[in-house]
Amino acid sequence: MKFIDEATIKVYAGDGGNGVATFRREKYEPMGGPNGGDGGKGGSVYVQADRNLNTLVDYRYTRTFRAQRGENGGSSDCYGAGGDDLVLKVPVGTVISDKATGMVLVDLNAHDQKVMIAKGGNGGLGNIHFKSSVNRSPKQCTQGELGESFELYLELKVLADVGLLGMPNAGKSTFIRSVSAAKPKVADYPFTTLHPNLGVVRVDANRSFVIADVPGLIEGAAEGAGLGHQFLRHLSRTSLLLHLVDIAPFDPEVDPVAEAKAIVNELKKYDEELYNKPRWLVLNKIDMVESPQQVMADFVKAYGWKGRVFAISAISGVGCKELTYAIMEHLETVKKAEHEIPAAT
Repeated sequence: MKFIDEATIKVYAGDGGNGVATFRREKYEPMGGPNGGDGGKGGSVYVQADRNLNTLVDYRYTRTFRAQRGENGGSSDCYGAGGDDLVLKVPVGTVISDKATGMVLVDLNAHDQKVMIAKGGNGGLGNIHFKSSVNRSPKQCTQGELGESFELYLELKVLADVGLLGMPNAGKSTFIRSVSAAKPKVADYPFTTLHPNLGVVRVDANRSFVIADVPGLIEGAAEGAGLGHQFLRHLSRTSLLLHLVDIAPFDPEVDPVAEAKAIVNELKKYDEELYNKPRWLVLNKIDMVESPQQVMADFVKAYGWKGRVFAISAISGVGCKELTYAIMEHLETVKKAEHEIPAAT
């Protein structure tokens, strides 16, 4: 199934049914009073998050959605039936904005979260509501209200605790395969990964986190080089970024330090907030170099890195366990700090 993480759709809530003006006309009551009923309410449009969905592909080709109109009122005090509501299912993590104004209407970040996005119109009033002591035979009735309509922009931002950042072929997909049950495609050519992959990493029986692998960046991504940087949106909800660097490239002319700096520059161009997230340096393919400790020290010095650094081999698993435990401890510390209640002053 093709991965789609953005879509533009139009939604129309149902119009309200019209009220009617009718009068009782029975054999022994030829001068019966008004008995026109109200129109039914139009159906509303809702959006609901569903964890069983992971793409917006359903909204790529079908782009117009209409809720049911309310029925018109009838004679003999009969009210029109209300229109059925329309519920649109989207993946958890979908942000919905008004296309015209750019205003975010809802951020669906929990399973089964359900929000009305377009309200159905109220039904019109029948002439039974206009009867009075001075108007015994009202002929007035009202039309149903129009339902709301919007052009919406849907944007999927996957929910993950940790995001992988790096050049194509840095070993991100191999790493996520090594530490989780996710099975992204792995090959020896750039841009093997074409859409985000999620993996659940279980470090203990009741301790786990979700990691996201997105297509690799290259220098010039902001100008559209490679796959661009559109997939970086999927890292916006993460608490930690792992910057994977291939320290043993096949091409001897490739400078891993220059590539690492290029990635960070692209990240900063895309989003300053994402650039400022906690970020760890992970040097991959450590098993393919002589004197790993020296190579690691030289890289850190040339790069000017001041943060945490790990050396791993994603394909053999060397260092991966230690890294996952460190990530788990970091995430638990962050969550604990978020839930602490400030002391009273």
